[in-house]
Amino acid sequence: MTVSAGAIFTACSKAAPEFRGVDVTGAEYARDFALPDADGQMRSMKDFAGKVVVVFFGYTQCPDVCPTTLQELAEVKKALGADGDKLQAIFITVDPERDTAEMLKAYMGNFDPSFVALRGDAAQTAAVAKEFKIYFKKAEGQTPTSYTMDHSAGSYIFDPAGRLRVYSRYGSGAEAVAADVRSLLKEAA
Repeated sequence: MTVSAGAIFTACSKAAPEFRGVDVTGAEYARDFALPDADGQMRSMKDFAGKVVVVFFGYTQCPDVCPTTLQELAEVKKALGADGDKLQAIFITVDPERDTAEMLKAYMGNFDPSFVALRGDAAQTAAVAKEFKIYFKKAEGQTPTSYTMDHSAGSYIFDPAGRLRVYSRYGSGAEAVAADVRSLLKEAA
């Protein structure tokens, strides 16, 4: 019996993970961000090296998509058990006009105190949204402060090396996101 060299190399290499979200490995967008957190400290992907990072854009007065997504991420962290501390949720506000640092801290605390909120000025927010291919637009309300924000609703999942790997559509559920996070942690081990 002869064994080909290809069979030997195939047996020794790790299989690529199969994701429940959309595999965007190698994408030329959503590579990084540089925004201040709620304490004013500039943050970027390198600050979270070694963790699976989930980046989501939204705003604190969002009536449905944002709290649902953040609650699901809190469920993902719990579902990971001992590996929960290897997950970092990042919330980037698309409404820096109303989302003050204090408001963002309180909002994140409603879901998980380890979740990080980032808040740039209007120009920084626009630049990061463009890099991540995020749509957002103010939708005027009946009063100047009662507006809402239309925005993209998916999440970006990065591996522990800081590379974009998965796009998770809104409504995928905690189980699907947890499976993708586990796959990325296993791949990095």
